[in-house]
Amino acid sequence: MIIKRVSLAALAALAVAGCKDGGGDAQAKGTPVRAADNDPARAVVAWDRRAARMTPEEMERARMDESWMQVVQLDPITGGRNERPNPEKWEQISIESVNTAPQHVPLYGDVGGPSVLRIQVMLDRALFSPGIMDGRWGKNTAQALYWFQKREGLPATARADSATFERLRSASGSPAELVVRRTLSAEDVEGPFTKIPEDVYEHAKLDCSCYESLTEKLSEMFHITPDLLAKLNPGVQIDGLKAGQTVNVPAVRDENAAGRGQQVAKLVISGRGTYVHAVDANGRVIYHFPSTLGGKYSPSPTGSYRVTNVTQDPSWHYQPDILVGVPDDEPDAMIPKGPNVAVGTVWMALSEPHFGIHGTAEPQTIGYASSNGCVRLTNWDVEFLSRHIRPNTPVEFRDITGQKQAEDPANAESSGGSAATSRSPSPSAPAAAARPTPEKSSGGSNAASGRTSTRREGTTTPSRADTASRTGTTRERTSGGARTRPTTTEPAKQEEHEGHPPR
Repeated sequence: MIIKRVSLAALAALAVAGCKDGGGDAQAKGTPVRAADNDPARAVVAWDRRAARMTPEEMERARMDESWMQVVQLDPITGGRNERPNPEKWEQISIESVNTAPQHVPLYGDVGGPSVLRIQVMLDRALFSPGIMDGRWGKNTAQALYWFQKREGLPATARADSATFERLRSASGSPAELVVRRTLSAEDVEGPFTKIPEDVYEHAKLDCSCYESLTEKLSEMFHITPDLLAKLNPGVQIDGLKAGQTVNVPAVRDENAAGRGQQVAKLVISGRGTYVHAVDANGRVIYHFPSTLGGKYSPSPTGSYRVTNVTQDPSWHYQPDILVGVPDDEPDAMIPKGPNVAVGTVWMALSEPHFGIHGTAEPQTIGYASSNGCVRLTNWDVEFLSRHIRPNTPVEFRDITGQKQAEDPANAESSGGSAATSRSPSPSAPAAAARPTPEKSSGGSNAASGRTSTRREGTTTPSRADTASRTGTTRERTSGGARTRPTTTEPAKQEEHEGHPPR
């Protein structure tokens, strides 16, 4: 998966993406199922290149969205009458300000600056991931802080107060510096760096779906937006750095030491809460990850399942015959492996066929966009999680709400056809239209599915290659008309919350 070098303001955000049963649809159309489609080490995921993209304004609104608070119990805010407004600005972020300036508390709301980045780095190190760090307060940071407070027995207000800051500093290992000067190794700067073509068949000719730049690679290595990486390194041409040179980066978690001695008993996934929790046998949260799940019309499954297979570095199998709007006689294509693929760097298949937990090529959208049923995490979070679970780990979905895929106006044919012509899974598969199913291939890639609004996208198949989810809604067809998915709406587990939510 990759972090794009464009700024958030310039980002054409990720379109709705999801998982799909490619083999099943082929059978419905009377087309023989390819042998590769039955390979358990690969996932088939369908993307629609025509789906609308989120605008930067929509991304900004999503950052401040508070709807997740409807499924938690916020504790009352005590005091607060003498609060000082946060005087910090994002522009003040530097290695010096993060490491030496005083921490501003309480911290919440639409603010940015050194104090926010400090909280984000400590959350990352404490395994309560804020997603991609950007130095701005928002939904993912507030949510991670809330669950950390809840786990630690602190007032769960989703605000950073003095007590929370001290406990978080201890949980993060009390590092002397939260931004460090890193001397780059040959491996750190190693390419190749490859421009990913817009045309899927040209993409398939590449040797790998590699990072497009060193900026992308370092951004993902250190869980940080390209904008913030540049801010911490003023005057530095990141793409021109060589081995032996230094770069200022967040002191992110130790991927090898983290989680030692803690056994994951179950994964708990909340649709309305947009998170994945790894909990121990007592239900205590060990790890928290912001996530993107199925949307209103393409919900994630509901109920209890298990992880059946974990595939590192999946590949992308582009299959025109399961995509509406793409001529069926167009040839298939296998996209080579690399970090620029459509299901990220890990595919974790679930016992519900064609559903899984996977990475993404657009970490900026995690927790903000919606998928067609699968569970998306940042690549670094799903990679970490995949190393800390065992086969058959139980998975429980909660707070899943949605409507039938056929009701989504976005699934109507662009020619003016009704949404009823859309293709969705058979009644035996209760959830999203696009669902990954395992498959293995010789190559893999984080297929750059949402790189631009003109990128053509098809089906992804995680094999030994990274596939990143950057695409849109899948429009489904059958030769016999539309097949609508049963509604998977369940009663919302909404609780009354007290106190003052972050403003």
